[in-house]
Amino acid sequence: MSEHVSPPVVLIPETAPFNPDQRAWLSGYFAALLGPAVEGATALAPGDAPGGPKLADNDDAPWHDPSLPLPERMAMAQERPEPQKLMAAMAQQDCGQCGYNCADYANAIFLKNEERLNLCQPGGKDTLRMLKKLEEEFGAAGGAAPKKADGEAAPKAAPELGPLGFCRENPVEATFVSRTRLNAPGGEKETWHIEIDLTGTPIDYVVGDSLGLFPANAPALVDAVIAELGARPERRIGAKTLRDRLLTDYALGGAPDGLYQLLSLLTSGEARRKAQALAAGEDPDGDAAHLDVLGALHKFPGARPDAEVFLEALDELQPRLYSISSSPKADPGRVSLTVDAVRYNHRSRLRLGVASTHLGERIPEGMKVKVYLQKAHGFALPEDLSKDVIMVGPGTGIAPFRAFLRERDATQAPGRNWLFYGHQKQASDFFYKDELNGLKDKKVLTRLSLAWSRDGTEKTYVQDRMRESGAELWKWFEGGAHFYVCGDAKRMAKDVERAIIDVAGQFGGKNPDEAVAYLAHLKKTGRYQADVY
Repeated sequence: MSEHVSPPVVLIPETAPFNPDQRAWLSGYFAALLGPAVEGATALAPGDAPGGPKLADNDDAPWHDPSLPLPERMAMAQERPEPQKLMAAMAQQDCGQCGYNCADYANAIFLKNEERLNLCQPGGKDTLRMLKKLEEEFGAAGGAAPKKADGEAAPKAAPELGPLGFCRENPVEATFVSRTRLNAPGGEKETWHIEIDLTGTPIDYVVGDSLGLFPANAPALVDAVIAELGARPERRIGAKTLRDRLLTDYALGGAPDGLYQLLSLLTSGEARRKAQALAAGEDPDGDAAHLDVLGALHKFPGARPDAEVFLEALDELQPRLYSISSSPKADPGRVSLTVDAVRYNHRSRLRLGVASTHLGERIPEGMKVKVYLQKAHGFALPEDLSKDVIMVGPGTGIAPFRAFLRERDATQAPGRNWLFYGHQKQASDFFYKDELNGLKDKKVLTRLSLAWSRDGTEKTYVQDRMRESGAELWKWFEGGAHFYVCGDAKRMAKDVERAIIDVAGQFGGKNPDEAVAYLAHLKKTGRYQADVY
């Protein structure tokens, strides 16, 4: 006979950083979570805000698709509560760069637990502007901090740091070990295998996780910005020089709206109208997409703000996330990344990807880098090692699947492994060729399907190889295989999904509606997982 034990009454202390409604809701929620209803505690559904609308979640978010454009996502959420509208403004990648998933970031903003609106890196300016617009529309609705009796705002609690090395607010220093060029001569891209030593850090990762890295701006770009300002690089602003602040603290990529607002105050006439238009998200001269901070200064040569005011108008330099391409079981104490170095010319200026070229050319071996671990959201190998695994990762999308294969090899997982990999040219862009062929020889990699888009007269992509192998692919699916895709969210991932639907129709005998439902079932049961960007 089991003894019935009443659950404890859960009360959130008044010193906690919540308003009275939030404390009441949390008390009720935890009481409901721990057991039967507690007298005096009102339990609300976890998806509801205290006294307010339903919070955002992925299960009721038809806009949670990174291939949908922002206006379409917002239209789908038009009649939804405020938190869900905030979620629809996100890029829908659940990439973790903001430190949340899309739904949790939206809820944190709505509940006033997160003030920063510029954390969604994939969404960029479009998401930031939409969040600002929604915030203005909502006013003080939902979760606003209570006012003091004298009308002053209550002081905000200092944000708590997460575990050391496991959040962007609390990074650790690791050691940059080496870079190795993955492209052979003749390739049009520049891709690097990066090795970082984690010795002495608390970081303990599993395959599927990502590594966040804090980069530094290119010194030549920083010097050009300072020269354009007419400022002294050694000028002290706070505890650092102007040059050091621009190297590590501020983003010099796409010019932020705040910079245009500042420049508009320092100009007049047509120049002022253009600066105001750019600050409002307009594109008066058709060049907004290519204007970085230096480009904005070039565009308004008569406007030269004071250096300290200039810094206040810039965005903070954000960390970058990279899929980990190593396995802790095969590579203890090390983490590796697979990184495309971004370089292109625009109007006689060489543009550089800040983090990719920092890793690919500027950082010397043995130097310390600030990093943190971003745990994966629903992207992991099956716990049952006997399950078959299908992986689709063209280009640098191979990164997590190199990790998967090294893990499956180290654990001697009996399940089969099938990799679809593609790039431009086989001669120059077959990343990890010797390693993959070695895994084939060891019977770890059961099948390797390759697609090259620039070899031959017709372009061939990974989704084409999937359709060509549709009969065998369907057998793997029906046998319980888990499917993974890594790469571009807007095009490649959707093309791969369409290929699965086509395979289910042609080789599974399903009608169009049934084929779509089959893909949805794979996602719901965790047998389709994506790491997209």
